Amino acid sequence: MFINDIVIIGSGNVATNIAFALRNIGKNILCIYSRSPEKARKLAGNVSAPYTTQLDMLPAKADLYFIAVNDNAIVDVTARLKGVSGIVAHTSGSVSMSVFENVIADYGVFYPLMHLSSEKLMDFKSIPLCIEADSRKSFCALQELACALSDKVFPVTSAERKILHLAAVFSCNFTNLNYIISEEILKKNGLPFDMLHPIITETANKIRNSLPSKLQTGPAVREDLEVIGAQYKLLDDFPQYQKMYKLLTEIIIQKKKDNEL
Repeated sequence: MFINDIVIIGSGNVATNIAFALRNIGKNILCIYSRSPEKARKLAGNVSAPYTTQLDMLPAKADLYFIAVNDNAIVDVTARLKGVSGIVAHTSGSVSMSVFENVIADYGVFYPLMHLSSEKLMDFKSIPLCIEADSRKSFCALQELACALSDKVFPVTSAERKILHLAAVFSCNFTNLNYIISEEILKKNGLPFDMLHPIITETANKIRNSLPSKLQTGPAVREDLEVIGAQYKLLDDFPQYQKMYKLLTEIIIQKKKDNEL
């Protein structure tokens, strides 16, 4: 099955990036759906497609229906798509493919492993795309589309996808929280956050060529208790961050003792 005619359900970060990526490889976007008329109109205009704010007005036949909405809305949207002709696929990292069982005839998952923003469109060539489907026919169709978009396409089960999503939370969301904490500490002491840009960039670049477990540095891995104590004291005004500092330091020291670092 060759996928060409596509319906996109959603108008947020993922839907926007997918819509532009599909348009760029010449796919025909049959319709954009969003509850927000303004967002639907904007995205549809940008990719030269019609739009609707009513799910029951979507085309009844398409090669692929992309569900790119909040996780808690996928079940409701799926129920409204019962009877459509075409593959229905969601883009979530944490929702099982089983959400489609006994509702949709042909279905799958098309998960981009990337933080996407409608404000900054990304080149999908470097984005890992995780594919899953209910049948070989649907899988091959989704795989062919994914390979047209990206050089990094992986067959991933629902259970594996949840693990990937969890790992992404640690490596991306929690890492950004640490940046926020760093920003707050520096701001309180009259120092600019951009002074950290070089060390952040260098650390990110290093893990492209080596495992993170081989790169851990700092007072904890050296078990420099004098520095650790002094830094803990500097966080007296931030008791929550003291708890984080203590826990993370203990984990690093324990991992070193377990020869994991």
